[in-house]
Amino acid sequence: MIIPFEQLDKDTLYNLIESYVLREGTDYGEQEFSIESKVAQVNQQLKSGEAMVFFSELHESVTIISKNEFKAMQSEEQHLQQ
Repeated sequence: MIIPFEQLDKDTLYNLIESYVLREGTDYGEQEFSIESKVAQVNQQLKSGEAMVFFSELHESVTIISKNEFKAMQSEEQHLQQ
């Protein structure tokens, strides 16, 4: 289930994004970015719709996923229902 990030408390959203960037270990190329910079990038992705806050009822957890990951999950779910 998608949770509109605007509905989250500012501190909660920051902590969620920070946890995500620390957990992801995303490769940013040769240039290193600070945690604050990575948090700002993910925050911008949420604002632009490229990323979203997702609650997994199955795993009872919240994470951030890309729009493409969400589309792939929907496609897989539809495939399984057929």
